[in-house]
Amino acid sequence: MEITKSNNGGSNLSAGEEFKDMIKGVTKFLMMVIFLGTIMLWIMMPTLTYRTKWLPHMRIKFGTSTYFGATGTTLFMYMFPMMVVACLGCVYLHFKYRKLSDHIDRETKGGVWSKLRKPMLVKGPLGIVSVTEITFLAMFVALLLWCFITYLRNSFATITPKSAAAHDESLWQAKLESAALRLGLIGNICLAFLFLPVARGSSLLPAMGLTSESSIKYHIWLGHMVMALFTVHGLCYIIYWASMHEISQMIMWDTKGVSNLAGEIALVAGLMMWATTYPKIRRRFFEVFFYTHYLYIVFMLFFVLHVGITFSFIALPGFYIFLVDRFLRFLQSRENVRLLSARVLPSDTMELTFSKNSKLVYSPTSIMFVNIPSISKLQWHPFTITSSSKLEPEKLSVVIKKEGKWSTKLHQRLSSSDQIDRLAVSVEGPYGPASTDFLRHEALVMVCGGSGITPFISVIRDLIATIQKETCKIPKITLICAFKKSSEISMLDLVLPLSGLETELSSDINIKIEAFITREKEAGVEATAGKIKTLWFKPSLSDQSISSILGPNSWLWLGAILASSFLIFMIIIGIISRYYIYPIDHNTNKIYSLTSKTIIYILVISVSIMATSSAAMLWNKKKYGKVESKQVQNVDRPSPTSSPTSWGYNSLREIESTPQESLVQRTNLHFGERPNLKKLLLDVEGSSVGVLVCGPKKMRQKVAEICSSGLAENLHFESISFSW
Repeated sequence: MEITKSNNGGSNLSAGEEFKDMIKGVTKFLMMVIFLGTIMLWIMMPTLTYRTKWLPHMRIKFGTSTYFGATGTTLFMYMFPMMVVACLGCVYLHFKYRKLSDHIDRETKGGVWSKLRKPMLVKGPLGIVSVTEITFLAMFVALLLWCFITYLRNSFATITPKSAAAHDESLWQAKLESAALRLGLIGNICLAFLFLPVARGSSLLPAMGLTSESSIKYHIWLGHMVMALFTVHGLCYIIYWASMHEISQMIMWDTKGVSNLAGEIALVAGLMMWATTYPKIRRRFFEVFFYTHYLYIVFMLFFVLHVGITFSFIALPGFYIFLVDRFLRFLQSRENVRLLSARVLPSDTMELTFSKNSKLVYSPTSIMFVNIPSISKLQWHPFTITSSSKLEPEKLSVVIKKEGKWSTKLHQRLSSSDQIDRLAVSVEGPYGPASTDFLRHEALVMVCGGSGITPFISVIRDLIATIQKETCKIPKITLICAFKKSSEISMLDLVLPLSGLETELSSDINIKIEAFITREKEAGVEATAGKIKTLWFKPSLSDQSISSILGPNSWLWLGAILASSFLIFMIIIGIISRYYIYPIDHNTNKIYSLTSKTIIYILVISVSIMATSSAAMLWNKKKYGKVESKQVQNVDRPSPTSSPTSWGYNSLREIESTPQESLVQRTNLHFGERPNLKKLLLDVEGSSVGVLVCGPKKMRQKVAEICSSGLAENLHFESISFSW
């Protein structure tokens, strides 16, 4: 690695920066140790050593308390450590966000980390997968196989014709029942990770350099594993009961043990979700897929009722973190945000610009979920943020392409009317990477198709802001766009913002745009007209600027919510167990209803999360709400760069500015041809070339194939996904 020193000529860190680095190092080390310790427990769980030595010791230490009973074993050995990891992740990210960039690490070809990030598989059911992802996937599958084989070996060793006859079973029936149980145990391991990739505001993903969007594929993999294992688990038990002439067991609800009926309800809910994830169904009937996925509530509720709260704590940490994130998103979505303007482009594309709290900072390629109740009260759609919080501190923009039913209705509403006083909008987010390190490359190539340009608009704007406000060198930028029609060229007008720019692009910004129009041999009428319809919306006192639900120190507040809600949960449960459940059951687990106990735990968890999250939100709203209201009033006027007459009425206007003209001069248009990606990528000079791609599946695969082919060692494929 080559290190570029800071502007003052030195590389020494201040005492404050050294302290922050120390805190980051300590928290990251503790997170790793605790997480590896939990993995070790899972590795040892199927062994005789765990069952005969470790488990009895843990039960004596944690499972005999009058405050928690047998539940204390899994609560403190599996649930508690993961909650500590999540809280430490919040502390780590808090200091990571506030670390100043004193130096930049330039990536050079041939580095170990570069090779690990290279795509290993390009085509196939797993999609584009890097060497690191394949390695971790193989390790996870190895863990599942190890646990299943070890469970079967130990359990089959105790099954003999004599022991089977004692239970009126054949030998194969006893082994089938044992295998069915172990399949459920293996599925529980997958379930422990299932909800982590979809906890958008969780600290665990960004602490590992991941985002919820790029991790969706992990959720898909885990979902397939969970449902495959649980389905076979259920089928094996049905075959077993049928062979034993005990099919009535299917409707049994044992209040003192495992409830079969609850497990079947959970399985049916899971199968309904699983069926709608089939690609053709998900694409053609997205709303069916979207609404069916709310069955996760039924699935998890009846899963916990099926196995009991004690065993559930092994898989519950991920779901607990997801619940905290989901409730915070619910609180944020209750308020309408201030929509400043909307621009309708000839390419059936819309840009929505919102008022933003100046203290809200987000990274390029971040996304935001948008809900417009007048179109659909339940549908939330993710869109890439095109603005830069550095360049436009009080505005946030998203670009929406007219494709599905929801976006078509929005486009019709904006394009058919010349006067819309107000459009009620709610949002969730922004969500994105904890940080981006595009500056480590000497050159940056962004390949996109159609609306796939939107993530790269934020990258370009962020780099422009960097060169305007800082003195560090930015990479050479090459944007390769493929459009079907010439009308879509108007999307290039969104690359530069309406405000926040200098009179012209700095000479230090080395940017080149190669735009390919594949289905036309010359510019159409719509492209040459260059008209963009702009609508300004009237302000409303009830609308708020987009801001973090937990204020500027959101990571510390999230850690406080996780810690305090879990602490309150344990205190309340301890009191209920000690003075209500224990006097009845005396830790025998045979008198007090297991179903009732499970419901009590679920209610206390829900109340603890809602109470602490609401308190944190209200405290931050009280502290920063006045600033937001004042800011909303300040942005009730059009930007100085806007048309002077555009505030009084909606207007049609052309984008003409010196920075825009500078960008046009750096743009090459190619009609009637497709980009030769191999030639374009290999021709880019630089010791380190970062390559990002967003577009159709074949385009992503082609770019990944070129980067992994070994033809150019300087190409570094960035493992960032923009596709839901």
